[in-house]
Amino acid sequence: MVTPQQIKQWIQAGLECEYVDVAGDGQHFEALVVSAAFAGKLPVARHQLVYGALGERMKSDIHALSMKTLTPEEWREAHG
Repeated sequence: MVTPQQIKQWIQAGLECEYVDVAGDGQHFEALVVSAAFAGKLPVARHQLVYGALGERMKSDIHALSMKTLTPEEWREAHG
């Protein structure tokens, strides 16, 4: 069974991130990903970057993943 920690490590290995947090129950996961790579990109393109970092695992290991993707500036604005 896939763990949130594994998904976090996979994302960090495939995408330069300032912050990643993943929660889930082994089937359904939620991720918060903060990366400068998201600058100027629409949400769909941001999600595609994360899916790219996860690669084939999205088809074989991860049943469902919802994401919130922010640039470092958006993250700082949201958290003071």
